Amino acid sequence: MDKVLLASPRGFCAGVEKAIKALDWMTRIFEAPVYCYHEIVHNRFVVDHFRSLGVIFVDDVDQVPPGAPLMLSAHGSPPQLVEAARRGDRVVVDAVCPLVTKVHHELKVRSRKGYTVLYVGHEGHEEAVGTMAVAPDSVVLIQSREDIDEAATRPGPYALLSQTTLSEDEWADLREYALAIIPDIWMPNRSDLCFATTNRQGALRTLASRADAVVVIGSANSSNTVALTNVARAAGCPRVLRVNGADELPDDLDGVVALTAGASAPESLVEAVLQRLNPRQGVELSSFVTEDEYFPPPPELREILRALSTLTSVALFGEARPGFDVAADREFTAAQVLAAAAR
Repeated sequence: MDKVLLASPRGFCAGVEKAIKALDWMTRIFEAPVYCYHEIVHNRFVVDHFRSLGVIFVDDVDQVPPGAPLMLSAHGSPPQLVEAARRGDRVVVDAVCPLVTKVHHELKVRSRKGYTVLYVGHEGHEEAVGTMAVAPDSVVLIQSREDIDEAATRPGPYALLSQTTLSEDEWADLREYALAIIPDIWMPNRSDLCFATTNRQGALRTLASRADAVVVIGSANSSNTVALTNVARAAGCPRVLRVNGADELPDDLDGVVALTAGASAPESLVEAVLQRLNPRQGVELSSFVTEDEYFPPPPELREILRALSTLTSVALFGEARPGFDVAADREFTAAQVLAAAAR
């Protein structure tokens, strides 16, 4: 093949960085097994890495023994499940992305004010399930224009929210239709779409029309990864492939290939794909926007780390010294976590 057009930004977003680093801390602090409700993020490579460290992923918190350490995934969990998880003296750390928490808050507020909330999302996705559980009697799942027509027969006033990982095209179509049907529908001042998801889609959109093929790295159950494939097709690229890694690349790729990765896919997978493609004319980096967002560890984990730091400083120096170092955490990346095959 001739050339690779490499999209930037790509790969891990701030929420995924936060979740991976938090679960890594849990495996360091507690003896195995550490439990995690659902996959920490939707990526096979990441999940397999933590399984190798003794993490057990469960779909029911009742599978977690009393007193055991438990992490809740980045996608957000139903409030009732969070309450159930905290029973039984478990050590619970909630790694929910702050952007998902924002949507939970918006739904809670609109529900209390008597709104019928139209929630644009994908049925069965963990984020959608967790969000809709915040106010199940007030929210309607929207996946099509027909769903909006049906929701408009319910009592108003109305509000419109969305899953954070949708494609911009999917969201825009349903948003504009909802506004046409319900002109006074309430929406948040700032879009619910994740800025990182939007940035990755924008970066790929600028490249897809120039490419003979687009390769998107990420898992099939990753909503934002699937959204990237949809963006590439909408941009007119004749061939769009989603792969988990380099071993799934076909042998007949030719010409110019645009390459990106979903928000849960590590950069090591991108490097392996580039090595496998080995373009004759090299790699052209296309920078769409620079990201510098940082989400600190979950508050429960910060408290644990502060307590451990205090105990350690007293033992070593006979006095309590400043605890958790935010600056150091910001510099330490999830890529470094996954590169550490052995401790």
